[in-house]
Amino acid sequence: MSNDVRILVLQRGWVVVGRYTTDGDECVLTDASVIRRWGTTKGLGEIAANGPTKDTVLDKCGEVRAHKLSVVLQLKCNAERWSA
Repeated sequence: MSNDVRILVLQRGWVVVGRYTTDGDECVLTDASVIRRWGTTKGLGEIAANGPTKDTVLDKCGEVRAHKLSVVLQLKCNAERWSA
């Protein structure tokens, strides 16, 4: 299992987080969640570095696969802060 946790901003406004790997032209997130509410005062970088806040709302969704060209932005996360 990958310990590389990333937030991906995808086309059409989807923002997802999970354990990142690639499979050909696809970015794959396992143990993934859609980030419905960031719950931050300093944007996505805040939860990438510090993990979810008490106001962050995550919707579990299992595995997410997205073509690499549909990824607008990637944020590498502090995996220890996202381990819970």
